[in-house]
Amino acid sequence: MAIQPKPGPRPVSSLRVALVCNTAWAIYTYRQGLLRALTAAGAQVTIIAPRDRTFEPLAAMGCRCVELPVASKGTNPVADLGTLRALYRHYRALKPDVVFHYTIKPNIYGSVAAWLARVPSVAVTTGLGYVFIQKSRAAQVAKLLYRFAFRFPREVWFLNRDDEAAFKDQNLLAHPERARLLHGEGVDLEEYAFTPLPERDTFAFVLIGRLLWDKGVGEYVEAARALRARYPHARFRLLGPVGVDNPSAISREDVAAWEREGVIEYLGETADVRPFIADADCVVLPSYREGVPRTLMEASAMGRPIVATDVPGCREVVEHGVNGLLCEARNAASLTARLTDILETNRAGREKMSDLGRKKIEKEFDERGVVQRYRELIHQITGVTF
Repeated sequence: MAIQPKPGPRPVSSLRVALVCNTAWAIYTYRQGLLRALTAAGAQVTIIAPRDRTFEPLAAMGCRCVELPVASKGTNPVADLGTLRALYRHYRALKPDVVFHYTIKPNIYGSVAAWLARVPSVAVTTGLGYVFIQKSRAAQVAKLLYRFAFRFPREVWFLNRDDEAAFKDQNLLAHPERARLLHGEGVDLEEYAFTPLPERDTFAFVLIGRLLWDKGVGEYVEAARALRARYPHARFRLLGPVGVDNPSAISREDVAAWEREGVIEYLGETADVRPFIADADCVVLPSYREGVPRTLMEASAMGRPIVATDVPGCREVVEHGVNGLLCEARNAASLTARLTDILETNRAGREKMSDLGRKKIEKEFDERGVVQRYRELIHQITGVTF
């Protein structure tokens, strides 16, 4: 009887990976390192998300884009079941080897759909958002859904220790041994190169991100009002989309009122934040809760002092008194005091923060380490090395 040869390792070209999120923009903006590694190796990558302007650049990178209906606002069971059904159909048709889910609804409904379609999945909790900020009925329902859905993924990844502890403390993980700490999604150190602080008479703060009340934009505006009279050379800028699909969204009318008041400069939104970070003296994020904020990693990589809140996610990036300062969340007076401290710090002190911030990102948040974690898990699930 002839001995059959052992099958060789699967070629990378046969590897099918899907990434699912409530915005394609987030996949394109935050996970380009992973996408480049997969597509360069020849893997088949599918992005499943609501259609937006990043479908074209994602396709140019070699990804297939599939439109998904997701209602970010509210908990309409009919709409949410529609999302679950759509994902189930996509998984049955695409037959991915592994699916990575990001953000709350893909994490919940995608994990269930993947289990029904018998597809291995990984849930990446990019930040707990309103579920752990508010004490509403919707938040309680979301926790129940998490508890049910998170019994299905092969692993559940958390970006910071506080989020992992919150899920374990509130018994939201049916299999706590499957929890893993990713410690942020990393930053491309070459793309976000160190840039010296500007030399000029004015001083520019900038808050970068979706304009949400939960990001502390209201406290930032209050601090700007308090400081503009005392420090007329200070500028307070906002960069990011307004009126986004989120329960905490700030309207364009709110921003326009702040512009008329002369307290805020609104810079619009951009696909490339680097010129705006380079033109800032300090980056501010008074958020109520984060995963690990990409904006702060990018700012620190480029050598900008940071002022952020002492909350999960932000304190992963900001070491108080080293590469920036921490203030109390939801406290405009505390934020004002920390911004004053930055304004009163001499250039040598801010340059020291800049240098130490870059070193911290190089040591703890290099994107290459994050991509390696994906490589290892994909190999563990599929046997494919890329």
